[in-house]
Amino acid sequence: MTDFLTLAEDIAREAGDMLLAKRPSNPEVVQTKSSPTDVVTALDRASEELIRARVRQARPEDMILGEEGGDTPGTSGVRWVVDPIDGTVNFLYGLPEWAVSIAVEVDGEIVAGVVNVAPRGELFSASLGGGAVLHKDGLALSRLRCNSGVPLGQALVATGFGYDATRRAVQGSVVSAVLPAVRDIRRGGSCAIDLCSVAAGRVDAYYERGINYWDYAAAGLIAREAGARLGGLNGKGPGSEFTLCAAQGLFEELHDLLVPLGPERDS
Repeated sequence: MTDFLTLAEDIAREAGDMLLAKRPSNPEVVQTKSSPTDVVTALDRASEELIRARVRQARPEDMILGEEGGDTPGTSGVRWVVDPIDGTVNFLYGLPEWAVSIAVEVDGEIVAGVVNVAPRGELFSASLGGGAVLHKDGLALSRLRCNSGVPLGQALVATGFGYDATRRAVQGSVVSAVLPAVRDIRRGGSCAIDLCSVAAGRVDAYYERGINYWDYAAAGLIAREAGARLGGLNGKGPGSEFTLCAAQGLFEELHDLLVPLGPERDS
């Protein structure tokens, strides 16, 4: 796992450096995906191509799942899960809340995860059973531990919104009910960074509907290794239907607040 983590860190740093160096003042929108506001830039694709090339060079038999390039088969039992830019709209607008996310699965289990928040010079990483670490400007800064013992009414909660207008309307009604019950809400625009923020104690909890596996594969491991619980609603695992992350205790309180609000519905 150390080898996987080191390689993932090196590749994520290289991709982040490339994106910082090449980002023009107005990045080109190549196409839209689920809606006119769900965009892909030329550098999303360039970042994923770089990551795929480095993985193939080092481990040619591995599988790769990328947000832009789909699933590439392999024979080793190892799969790399790649989000070349998590927070593409932030990247497009010149906001710093975007990251390169790389996770490594072995036989279906995530064993290493890296989230490189390149604009901030911060890289979050974790290995299965090895804990989570924040690196700042290339140096290991601190071991990560999520906040614990925070009651719901004092919790700072991060969330996000989907691209579909109908879904956003539902999410707006949900957050309007959550807001009076918690300390405050934060919306950064990157699932991976939000989960790392839970791990680092920068927020107390995170929830969202509509995220994809590559959004949370690496950061979910980082949050779990920092002591947080990651799951869905009513005993389900995390996924596109719903993902919730917080320390034990707060997880259950926020879960029980959310369930009656129907946050998994689309209308």
